[in-house]
Amino acid sequence: MTIRQTFLTGLLALCILISAGVARAQGDLFAPAVFVNDRVITRYEVEQNRQFLTVLRQPGNVDELAVERLIEDALRRDAAKTAGITLTPEEVDAGMAEFAGRANLTTEEFLAAIGQNGVAPETFRAFVEAGLLWRQVIGTRFGPRAQVTDAEVDRALVLASRQSGVQVLISELVLRADSPEAEAEADRVAQRLAGQFMSEGAFAVEARARSVSQSSGAGGRLDWLPLGNLPPPIAAQVLGLAPGQVSQPFPVTNAMVLFYLRDLRETGTPEADVLAIDWAEFPVASAAEAQRVKDAVDTCDDLYGEALGLPEDRLLRETRTPAEVPSDVALELAKLDDNEGTSGFARGGQPIFLMLCARTYELPGVEPAPETPAAEGESDGETAEAGAEAEAQAAAPSGPNREQVRAQLVNQRLSSYADGYLAELRADATIRYQ
Repeated sequence: MTIRQTFLTGLLALCILISAGVARAQGDLFAPAVFVNDRVITRYEVEQNRQFLTVLRQPGNVDELAVERLIEDALRRDAAKTAGITLTPEEVDAGMAEFAGRANLTTEEFLAAIGQNGVAPETFRAFVEAGLLWRQVIGTRFGPRAQVTDAEVDRALVLASRQSGVQVLISELVLRADSPEAEAEADRVAQRLAGQFMSEGAFAVEARARSVSQSSGAGGRLDWLPLGNLPPPIAAQVLGLAPGQVSQPFPVTNAMVLFYLRDLRETGTPEADVLAIDWAEFPVASAAEAQRVKDAVDTCDDLYGEALGLPEDRLLRETRTPAEVPSDVALELAKLDDNEGTSGFARGGQPIFLMLCARTYELPGVEPAPETPAAEGESDGETAEAGAEAEAQAAAPSGPNREQVRAQLVNQRLSSYADGYLAELRADATIRYQ
């Protein structure tokens, strides 16, 4: 073999190796990362969403958030497909323009900006499309339930005046919704009771017969609670009730909750806002074990002794704003005082000892920080726009606007329905990580 032939043979082998390497790299890039029911999320999609979240300056671990958001978007798309909801290309284009407009950019300018950071136009389009589909799913499924009455607006305006604190005396009816059959039955009961006026005794009969809460033995009756302890969407609903009236259903993980207002009173003392909630979750083998833990601990710090020698993720302790607390947890924590726990909490059939560590309240005379990080889906332009609106509201004459309050209550209610429904979809989904 001549030197030339040897050189050409070596060059050909090198080209083959390089081509094989590129093919493997491309194959790895588009390999499955997660399976969500029948949908496949590729590593490329995960990387694209990680870049997109970075561009949006999303706080938190963007590697984990990118995967979680893609899983949730897959569930949203499945829900839309089940409901027969589709979008036209023009509707998606309009949604992209609306999102880009929040940053005072055209769609083309926004795509150019994110493209400089390696984000493909298809990634932005898929993000907007999933959000629009979900908006229609929630509006179609829960829109009629989210309507707000004049009485609810009136009471919300009273609460917004902050002239005095409010305490409520309520009963609860927690209906199972952990399977399609149970959810259908819960819907049937909720449609029969929601918005109705009935005696306390009649509601207690329903609670004893149907509620899966610890309060069922007492006919669903709870003690006086500060309204501010309740999750904001529930507080808005309860405040809109008249004594003797049943609320609209409130979805939580694997359950649906109805509330009955027995009484309401003003304390005469302005109620401080809850800024953060610190709580702990400790999964146990049974309700009896949860009761044992409850009897053994006096503070949340004592739980670290109970978890000694167990896997690190066995004991979960979180501190979040009230709006960030999962709805099922928030409802239970509303009934607890600092360093008080409950042995009757469960999620997906798993008993969990749940303990409220502390509520952090706004200090009188302390102004909130002027800047906050952009939330998911917000750009710098959206944050600036919100700041401009706040300045305009501060400069405008004081006094709440009824339609703004009504819109806020509707959005809170739809948001709570959306969170609960997404949690149900995730609980029923088959999710496999590669």
